[in-house]
Order: sequence, then structure tokens, then C-alpha cells
Amino acid sequence: MSIIDKTAAVPAPRGGSDHTGPLLEVRDLHVEFHTRDGVAKAVNGVNYSVNAGETLAVLGESGSGKSVTAQAVMGILDMPPGKIPQGEILFRGEDMLKMSEEDRRKIRGRKIAMIFQDALSSLNPVLTVGYQLGEMFRVHHGMSKKDAKVKAIELMDKVKIPAAKARVSDYPHQFSGGMRQRIMIAMALALEPDLIIADEPTTALDVTVQAQVMDLLAELQQEYNMGLILITHDLGVVADVADKIAVMYAGRIVEQAPVHELYKRPAHPYTRGLLDSIPRLDQKGQELYAIKGLPPNLLKVPTGCAFNPRCPKADDICRTEIPALVPVTEQDGADLPGRKSACHFWKETIHG
Repeated sequence: MSIIDKTAAVPAPRGGSDHTGPLLEVRDLHVEFHTRDGVAKAVNGVNYSVNAGETLAVLGESGSGKSVTAQAVMGILDMPPGKIPQGEILFRGEDMLKMSEEDRRKIRGRKIAMIFQDALSSLNPVLTVGYQLGEMFRVHHGMSKKDAKVKAIELMDKVKIPAAKARVSDYPHQFSGGMRQRIMIAMALALEPDLIIADEPTTALDVTVQAQVMDLLAELQQEYNMGLILITHDLGVVADVADKIAVMYAGRIVEQAPVHELYKRPAHPYTRGLLDSIPRLDQKGQELYAIKGLPPNLLKVPTGCAFNPRCPKADDICRTEIPALVPVTEQDGADLPGRKSACHFWKETIHG
């Protein structure tokens, strides 16, 4: 995978806003689902931000709350059974949770777009891809079908689909998995949004196609100076693309760090476990590490730190007190910008 040069000239901010803070800021977000068996706290006090031209990777196992957080940001959470009891989601300084549904709809697609993980089920099987791409322009810009089709071809060219003019009238099933995902990227880019949320965009693709799709996303992000939130469970996917990583476990962020810092020196046992479980060429013939146990049932989250039943460093305090997400420092107390950990024993984890 090629590494995108983040030092290239950055385009001027788009959108005509004089807002100078983060593009998106999530503050103390809580999301819960009311079920017959009780209340499942899927997101429990999440805080993160992303700037224009920046990539935030949100990493975690299934059920960690990473996709639910994204759905809350997009305003596509099923409510009920979902509920947002507290928190703020600020887009260019405005709390979207306080907006009317009509105002949210104006932002969705035009300012914030989402790429879903399963392109085949996200695309309508009985409509051509050209019609579906053109719909964005017909609905938001009032274009004619003819003009919208021209725009659809331009978008297909932009995401490097070969013979776009000939294939614009094809149906989703006539494309490979990688090409369908490119169509989803084209759809998200149609109105040149300020922020794209990519939810596991490479899950069903082989390794080579994964690399191509991630390179494409990074190139387009740089070209448009967009913010990008990349949701994934795969540490290997984010290494060359992300600027910073937020690691989620049982609805909480347990570690935040600049991407290369996290790979070099994780400050949470869960992150260390994820890194140790990645197959490496220099460990041929050795048994692959696996984190013991399973993610917790969100209806019965363990007391204290939710990771304590699976953690090799767990002590009595871990079973009684929930660790706060606190700044991480060097051994001499020097700041480590952008680094936080929610572990009672972060010092032992990062400094050995």
C-alpha cells in the first residue's frame, strides 16, 4: 500500500464557514438500547474530534460501539429502541442533536456522508448504478436525468471504475465487490461533503483490493480536504491512512493516540493484545497470540474496568473502579500530545 504524503499543499477549507474548531466533535456521548432483558449501554461517554483533512480511525471488536457512534453522528440510529440520554455531537460548532430532523437531513449526504460495509446490500439491486449515483444530484440540486447521468459518469471516473460510460447502465450485481465499494465511495463523494464516515469499508474484500480501496479513499480525502472517520476492527488497514486512533471496548474509548505512537508503544493492555495478535513475518512458526475470553454482554458489563476479566494486568482496583481516560506522559512526566489511556496501570503498560 502506498503511503499518502500528508505534507502536500492543503486546499483551503470548504463550506463557507468561519468556524475554527474541529470539523466534528463528539462530547460525552451515551447511546443505549432498551430491550426485554434490560438496557444495553452501547456507547458510554465517548469523546473524540476530527479536523478537516484529518483521518481518525475508530478501532474495536464487534459490539464495541464504534458503528453505533457513527450512526448517532449521521442521525440514522433506530429510535426506539435506541436512545441518546446525554451528549453533544458538534458539527462546525453546532450541536446536531438539537437540530430539527429537516436540518439534519440537509447535512446528511451534503455535509456528512457515510460509506457502509456491505455494498451489495446497500445498493438497490433493481436500479442501475448510474441512476442511484444520479439520484443525489436530482434530489439535492434538481438536475435533469440527463445531466445527472453525466455527473454519475464523472464520479465513476473519479473513483477509477474502468469504462465508466459503458458501465453506467449496469446493475450492482454486474460489478465485483471492489468495484461496488468504489460505487459506494462515489455516492458518498457526490455532493463533496466535509466529512466522510467509512464503516468497515474493506471488510468483505481481499487484501489486494483492500489496499486499492484504502489508497483511493486517502487520495480523494487529500484532494477534497475532507475529514475522514474510518471504523474498523483491523489494525493492518489503518497504519498508512490514519492520523490518530481511538480504541473502543464495551462502549468506551480505552485509548487515544497518534497512529504511529500507538503502534510503537500502546498504553492499554487491550491495545497491546490487539497488536500482539497481528501475524508477523518475523514470528514464523510461533503460536499466534489471542486475547482470552469474549467481549462482555452489554446488558451485564463487568464492574470496574470492562476489560478486567480478559486482562493479564488486572488487579483488585480494576474490578471495582472504572478507570478514567487520562493523559499519558513519558516516565519523566513530559507530555505526549494526543495520548490518553483508560487503564489504572497505563504506566506499566507503556513503560514496561
